[in-house]
Amino acid sequence: MATISVAGDNLVVEVTGIDRVLAFKRRVTVPIEHVVTIGQDVRLGRPLMPGFPWMANSFPGVFTAGSYLRKGKWSFWVVHDPKQAVLIELRDEHYSRLVIEVHDPQATIALVNRALNSRNGHIA
Repeated sequence: MATISVAGDNLVVEVTGIDRVLAFKRRVTVPIEHVVTIGQDVRLGRPLMPGFPWMANSFPGVFTAGSYLRKGKWSFWVVHDPKQAVLIELRDEHYSRLVIEVHDPQATIALVNRALNSRNGHIA
């Protein structure tokens, strides 16, 4: 599992517990302005291979963690329960998407959307 927060102008994904070892990474930080969308995707519940594993671990149906390459695009995954995962689409970053299991997906989506709206000069 991981936590997602907004620190200043950055989105911060903090990988927790054993997933730090499984994902070969403790943190991913990207400018909030590089976040295109955040949401939940029903396709995440289907068994799929997120791509070629590169510094990653996976056991189908149990967990997916780390960096994957698929069709020339990188993604970073930390998922045990796809129903608890959020999908973050990025631009102008090494990773084109982050697929992250969080404790409360709806609260995480709201948090990031508030940061995106305030960044764009809107009141959330």
